[in-house]
Amino acid sequence: MIRVVPVALADHAYDVVIGPGLVDEAGARIAPLLKRKRTAVVSDETVWALHGARLTRALEGAGIAVFPVVVPPGEQTKSFEGLADLLDRLLALELDRSDVIVAFGGGVVGDLTGFAAAIYKRGVDFVQIPTTLLAQVDSSVGGKTAIDTPRGKNLVGAFHQPKLVLADLDVLSSLPEREMRAGYAEVIKYGLLGDFTFFEWLETNGAKVLAREPQALAHAVARSVEMKAEIVAEDEKEKGVRALLNLGHTFGHALEAETGYGAALLHGEAVAAGQAIAFRFSAARGLCEAQDAARAERAIAAAGLPTRLGEVTGHPFNAAALVRHMVQDKKAEGGRLTFILARRLGETFVAKDVDEGTVRDFLLAEGALP
Repeated sequence: MIRVVPVALADHAYDVVIGPGLVDEAGARIAPLLKRKRTAVVSDETVWALHGARLTRALEGAGIAVFPVVVPPGEQTKSFEGLADLLDRLLALELDRSDVIVAFGGGVVGDLTGFAAAIYKRGVDFVQIPTTLLAQVDSSVGGKTAIDTPRGKNLVGAFHQPKLVLADLDVLSSLPEREMRAGYAEVIKYGLLGDFTFFEWLETNGAKVLAREPQALAHAVARSVEMKAEIVAEDEKEKGVRALLNLGHTFGHALEAETGYGAALLHGEAVAAGQAIAFRFSAARGLCEAQDAARAERAIAAAGLPTRLGEVTGHPFNAAALVRHMVQDKKAEGGRLTFILARRLGETFVAKDVDEGTVRDFLLAEGALP
C-alpha cells in the first residue's frame, strides 16, 4: 500500500511517501536527514491532541529529541503575528542551520512552518507530515510557503521545498467530514485541469474517496500527487504550466478574503466554488461548451461542495469588492487579471487578458450585488 512519488527537481529532489502507518515510521524515515538527533515539530492544538503522542513515540524511538511547538488552529494563525511568534519560539530552542523542522498538520501549519523554515537564519530544512486531505494532495508538495495579509491570501511567502513528505492516510480517519470534502476540492481539480480520465474515475468513485475506502483514497491521493509532482518538476517557480494548479483560486481567494478567512468558508470550499465559477466563466466567454461547465458543476456539487455564490455563506457578495481582491492577487500582472480557464474537461490554460469589467459583469450575472 506504500507509494513513493518522486518530485524530480534538479537541485532539491525529494520523495512524497503515501500510505498507511507513516506517522509510526516517521522516526526511521526522518533520522537519516538529521545531523544531530533533535527536531522541532510544529503542529496545531487540534492535530497535536489527536496524533502528537504517536509522532513523539515514533521520533523518540529513533533516538530523536522532540521539541513541540504548538500553535492555535485556523487560518488566522497564518499571519505576520503567527509567523513572528513561531520564529521567536524556534529561536528560543536555539536551532541552527543544520537542524530540520517538522511541519505536522494541515495546510495552515505546512505553509506557516515552511515559510518560517525558509527565513529562519536564512533557511533551514523541513519535512512535511500533512494531516488533511487538502494538504496531502496539494499544499505539502511543491514548496509554496506563505502567510496571509488583510489584503489577500498567500501574498507574502517564498518557494522552499521540503526534504521529505509523509502522507499518512490513516490520520485522515480523524478528519471531520467537512474538512474531507474541502480536501476533495483539490483532488477533483487535477481531473478538471489536466486528466479527463481521472475526472471520470472521480465521477464514479468520488463517494468512495470521501468515505475513506482505502484503495479509492490511496489512488486519489497518489494520482493527485503524481500530477502535481510532474507539473512542479517542469515549472518549480510558477513561470508557466504550474499556474494551472491555480484553477478556481482567483475566484476562490477573493471569496475567502471577503469572508475573512474564517470558519464560514474553508479554503477547499472556496476553491470548489471557484472552479465551478471558472468553468461557467469559460463557457460564458465561448471558450468551452456549456455542457462541460454543467458537468464540472455536478461533479463538485455531488461531493457536497458549493458551486455558486449564494451557496458559499448564505449572503450575497459584492461584485466590485470581489474584483478588488482579484486585482491584489499575486497572479495579476500589469493591471490585468490572470485566470485559469477551460477549453474542455481535462484541458485548461492560463488567461492573462481578462479585464476587470468583463469579470464584474459576469459576477453580476452570477448574482453578486453591484
